[in-house]
Amino acid sequence: MILEMKVPSPGESITEVEIAEWLVSDGDYVEKDQAIAEVDSDKATLELPAEESGVITLKAEVGDAVAVGAVVCLIDTSAAKPEGAAKKEEAPESKPEEKKAAEKPVAEKSTKDTYATGTASPAAKKILAEKEINPATIKGTGKDGRVTKEDAIKAVPSMGTPTGGSREQSRSRLSMLRRKVAERLVSAKNETAMLTTFNEVDMSAIFNLRSQYKEDFKNKHNVGLGFMSFFTKAVIRALQMYPAVNSMIDGNEMISYDFCDISIAVSGPKGLMVPVIRNAENLSFRGIEAEVKRLALRAREGDITVDEMTGGTFTITNGGVFGSMLSTPIINPPQSAILGMHNIVERPIARDGAIAIAPIMYVALSYDHRIIDGKESVGFLVAVKEALENPEELLMDNNVKKALEM
Repeated sequence: MILEMKVPSPGESITEVEIAEWLVSDGDYVEKDQAIAEVDSDKATLELPAEESGVITLKAEVGDAVAVGAVVCLIDTSAAKPEGAAKKEEAPESKPEEKKAAEKPVAEKSTKDTYATGTASPAAKKILAEKEINPATIKGTGKDGRVTKEDAIKAVPSMGTPTGGSREQSRSRLSMLRRKVAERLVSAKNETAMLTTFNEVDMSAIFNLRSQYKEDFKNKHNVGLGFMSFFTKAVIRALQMYPAVNSMIDGNEMISYDFCDISIAVSGPKGLMVPVIRNAENLSFRGIEAEVKRLALRAREGDITVDEMTGGTFTITNGGVFGSMLSTPIINPPQSAILGMHNIVERPIARDGAIAIAPIMYVALSYDHRIIDGKESVGFLVAVKEALENPEELLMDNNVKKALEM
């Protein structure tokens, strides 16, 4: 019996996928549920398992865009399993004659094989003679391989003409995920009235809390007390104070949410991925840190699902992990705002009338000016700053141990 394997729907609104890699070859015997291919959608990379056991015939090439529901391969379920199919065949021992041939050095190509046999023009000869360059080493571009004056000029080393190093280039097709990310980013720049506002945060209070409680927190909850839980809590508080930032445009209407689904930008093997922490407003510090760890791990291992990246009402991205001091993050559509975190650097600041050294982070809020006014955007970022600089009072209700469930 010949079974037609069709592309399953990886998620709502996805109409096609791209064959990223075949994990089997045409004519191989495959077992039921064996991963036979990796396919890229515009949201994630997914494995395609064999529906039955049998001999496979591939019907699509790597890089092909295939519609959901289209046939990508055939499986002959009546084919018998070949003997030793479960074991990987060892490479046969090379014959003595083959070994000898392999060990024999390859004769070097002569100059005549490598370069054209044309002569140099008088002007080219003069230039090359002055620089003591052998015309035989120049590949001529003139008629019958003649070395022209331009060839000679290009062959002469100079500060403006790279010579001696590799000048190769390669071309590869962008994955469907990367193409979709590019499309969404360009769309966000072209279709929103995007503006960015900045501020700085003194991270001293958070440093002190982490220094005092991070070991006990990790021992009790088996997860680290990082910066992301503090930033997520501060963002949730600010979103509740400025609900327009937690809204989206739909045509001529504005949709506002009474929940906070926080998207966390993560760099994965296939590019930027943005998994979502659902109802983050209901999570504790421990709950946020555990969810961030789970989603980031799944994204980096390529196990993230489309559902885990769908939705989100606000995004947090941390360029600081790569050393970024300051940036203008691009809105993650259809959301209306995104918070950019950056690296933490000790800087001199004025504190209580004196100069002090403090760990400072620059933060940036990019927002859609169509529905978020300057007053709201600046107020939102100031609220985030206040909460991060006074977390014990504004994020922990003056009870650190209870907030950290110690």
